[in-house]
Amino acid sequence: MKSLKIYADESVNVAVTEGLRRRGIVAFSAKDLGTLGLTDEEQLETAILNGAIIFTHDADFLRIASSKKHFGIIYASQRKFSVGECVRKLKIIAETVHQEELCNKVIFL
Repeated sequence: MKSLKIYADESVNVAVTEGLRRRGIVAFSAKDLGTLGLTDEEQLETAILNGAIIFTHDADFLRIASSKKHFGIIYASQRKFSVGECVRKLKIIAETVHQEELCNKVIFL
């Protein structure tokens, strides 16, 4: 099964996407794409344009999620998980969930 693409917005430490890539997951960050400083809506649009789910620590995406179609949002409180824990949990999701299962849904890590 092909894994999901994961786009991490600027609230996420770039070490998360680096760790995912080292484990064979297609992952990229706002820094990678040069999209630092975009609004939350623009960050979500960037994920959509790249066919990716978005991973964020920004609770504002929970509000935005209901008003726009998207490939999926994964939210984690920044204080709840370490970088390593985020990488492990995201890898499991990327390898076990089909893209269509996440469309227009929010997953809480």
